[in-house]
Amino acid sequence: MLIKVLIMSDKVQPNPSEAPTHDAQLAAEQIVSGEKKAPKVDFEADYASAQQFSVSEIDRTGEGKTAAETATAPKYEIPEQEETKTETQSTGNPDDYVEMAKEIGASKIEAVTIVSDDLVQQALQKGEAAKK
Repeated sequence: MLIKVLIMSDKVQPNPSEAPTHDAQLAAEQIVSGEKKAPKVDFEADYASAQQFSVSEIDRTGEGKTAAETATAPKYEIPEQEETKTETQSTGNPDDYVEMAKEIGASKIEAVTIVSDDLVQQALQKGEAAKK
């Protein structure tokens, strides 16, 4: 059960008004009223216990490193990166696109232009003509 407490030295002083749940508030009230004993806090013993759990037995040997490498090894072979070059080739007549560019960039002061289905269709047709 979670109880928000104020810990000063090794004494627990619960504060019922700061309890996050109703159960924690009831437990804190019982501790404050004396119905229930406050849990004892032994920081040194808790710290010593935590140190034992911080490193597993296998990690204390060379097998730990081997087991970690095996567990995290990729399951598939990863190919080396290859650099690829892409060269663009001029296709079609640039004059074909002048009219379309004028339609798209008709306004120099407006940031947004309207792209219609007809305009997209024209671009596709001109692109197909350049491939031929």
